[in-house]
Amino acid sequence: MRDAAINLRVLPEQRELIDRAAELLGKTRSDFMLETACERAQAVVLDQVFFDLDANKFAEFKAMVDAPIGPNTGLDRLMAVQAPWSKAAK
Repeated sequence: MRDAAINLRVLPEQRELIDRAAELLGKTRSDFMLETACERAQAVVLDQVFFDLDANKFAEFKAMVDAPIGPNTGLDRLMAVQAPWSKAAK
């Protein structure tokens, strides 16, 4: 059960926008705001992850990053597919 409160002061047009978006998704304002805030918070945290490597592991990591890219048949197949919107332009 949720037992911590977060209170916000917003402009009326901000509240209307949030309410409209929540309604479109079939959510309450609180559920929409909590879900959206948590998604954004996770993205921010994941962008700030720190990797602590010893010298050997760092050299191994650097070698992998600097290594030439090998063949990728899946990517080649994907790049060969013609976009649906370009087929209509024939």
